[in-house]
Parts: sequence; C-alpha cells; structure tokens
Amino acid sequence: MATEALDPIPLSALQHWAYCPRQCALIHVEQVFEENLFTQRGQALHKRVDDPGFEWRDGLRVERALPLFCDRLGLIGKADVVEFLPDGTPYPVEYKHGSRHKRADIAACDDLQLAAQALCLEEMFGKPVPEGALYYASSRRRRTVAVDAALRAKAGQAVDAVRRLLAASVLPRPLNNERCRACSLRDLCQPAALAPTPEQAAARPSLFEVDD
Repeated sequence: MATEALDPIPLSALQHWAYCPRQCALIHVEQVFEENLFTQRGQALHKRVDDPGFEWRDGLRVERALPLFCDRLGLIGKADVVEFLPDGTPYPVEYKHGSRHKRADIAACDDLQLAAQALCLEEMFGKPVPEGALYYASSRRRRTVAVDAALRAKAGQAVDAVRRLLAASVLPRPLNNERCRACSLRDLCQPAALAPTPEQAAARPSLFEVDD
C-alpha cells in the first residue's frame, strides 16, 4: 500500500524552530515577518546566490539556488550553493551573514539547517553527504560541518517537532533571552510581557527532547 505523502515543511522552518519555536510559529503559522538590520544583511548576501545557475570552479561543478526536496521527511527548500565533487558527491554550502565565530548555540541552528540540506541531497542524488560547509560573509571564511549520526538525529527530531508545531497551530511561549535582541519579530512577539515564570521555564523540555 502506498504511503501517504507528507505535507512539505520548508527547510528554513527547521532553523527558525531551532533558534526559537515561537519565531517559527509566527513565521510559518501566523505568516508574519518583519525586517531588521540582521535580516536585511542576510537578504543582501543571498542575492549573490539566489539566481539559479552553475559554473565550473577549481574542477568542481557549482550549482546556485538548487531546489531541494526529501520525500521521506517531507522537506522542500533551496540550497544556496552545492558543489559537486569529481565523483558526483554533493557538498552543500550555506551562506550566512556575520562571522564564523558565532555563539555555539546559534551556530548549532545553522548546522541543523545544513544537515537537513544534506539529507535532501542524499535522497535526490543517491550518494552519501558526509559533510558540508557554512560560509560566513563578515569573516569570508568557511566552517566545515560533519553531517554525522548525532546531527542527523537532531535534524529528524527537529522535523518531527516542526510538524507537530504546524499541526497544532498554537504559538509557544517566548524564550525571553539574549536571542530576542537580534530577532526581527521582537515587537510582534512581546517576549518580556509573555515570558513564562521561572517555574514554567524550568519545567520546559529541551528543544531536542523526544517523547517516549
């Protein structure tokens, strides 16, 4: 019997959820978005890679704005850049504004998005994708990311969590922490006014906690 197709989840929703589940719900459930300096910088950076096309660079075929999908997980999206190694192995490169020396928790959100791209590429091209890279515009440096078993598991958990979030159509409570300062949705979110009490925050499960 054929398996029913999953409703597709945008790859960007995984990064939004890892950064803040409330941000993810505001964007992908409430369909609201506001610009700030950080989002404008990100959009300016992505203009360089948003035009689909390819080129040969250092003996590698380099695809820009490559559409991605993963039917197994129900994911759709687009890769900024995919470099194809001589044996045909895809190597995703995600562009980010800022420096490669991000806080570890923020960098982990970027890693999750890159891992999801790798899972899409594996299904599309039938080749393992053991690693990719994040390119940070401010430092003009890459950071290699190993797409290992632990990161793959986190990506799968994130997909499940986002799917539950979208199905519930309920806004989670705000985090009300240092991440809120850089969020373009801060005024809409009102994190200080709606934040959980210390007791509620202590009882909140980890973002990557999986129900038994």
